Amino acid sequence: MRLLIVDDSNMIRTRISRVVQNGGIKGIVLAGLARNGNEAVRLARATRPEVVTMDLTMPEMDGVECISALLKLDPAVKILVVSALSDKSTAIQALKLGARGFVAKPFTDEELQMALLDIADMR
Repeated sequence: MRLLIVDDSNMIRTRISRVVQNGGIKGIVLAGLARNGNEAVRLARATRPEVVTMDLTMPEMDGVECISALLKLDPAVKILVVSALSDKSTAIQALKLGARGFVAKPFTDEELQMALLDIADMR
């Protein structure tokens, strides 16, 4: 499965990619890294990821808009929201739009691994 990581924080993008690559999640390969929703949509068109980790608060195009755009491109894409938002209503909106799960920042490597395995139906 190809994974697209979408987050405006370089530190978070690097951490998620490290967890995936070093965390022994077999069958998931990194398709790309995006800093905002616009980059994510461009990369998704080119790489066709099956799984996406999505921040909600980003410049240019936020996560909620991006979830809608990615699901229009591929209704089967599995989106895991990874956000620091204390605003539960935005997370609920993302899930209603079609995101498959939510991990709150800060997260542990194990929490991220388990959530990715859950949404990728790999357990």
